[in-house]
Amino acid sequence: WETLEDYHESGSEKVWGTAYRIEASKVEEVREYLDIREINGYTIHYTQFHPADGSLPIRTLVYIGTPDNDQFTGPQDPQMLAEHIYKSEGPSGPNIDYLLSLEKALDSLSPESGDGHVKDLANRVRKIEQQAHIDANEAVGKAVDHELKRVGSTDEQEEIEK
Repeated sequence: WETLEDYHESGSEKVWGTAYRIEASKVEEVREYLDIREINGYTIHYTQFHPADGSLPIRTLVYIGTPDNDQFTGPQDPQMLAEHIYKSEGPSGPNIDYLLSLEKALDSLSPESGDGHVKDLANRVRKIEQQAHIDANEAVGKAVDHELKRVGSTDEQEEIEK
């Protein structure tokens, strides 16, 4: 990730997240689950997590998508990526749900924790979703309109019934 060129306006050098302390008896189970969920596109790293309250850093395990991973796609056109997210679904559910949940989670951590890239993608996906609903409603309206045009007027309907 340190080798990537980013043409977006950069914000803080901080990466926001949440650290979880796992009970010793559950570590193996949680690790197996995360390895299945995350391992296809990420590598395991250990890093220092700095709590927002200023307490001492904690050594944490994180999964990071790096450019040397086969699943890493490199820079993407934001609109094309938003369209891909909108129509894609993985084993954990629709990608749109993941993106919008990520945006909400980041925004809720701190007033400073929002991510411009995530926010931009989420806004693009919302616009795509909104347009899809408009298009679907127009298609239904056309179908209904077509059905109603079979009879030109109330007078004509009365004539047909006589």
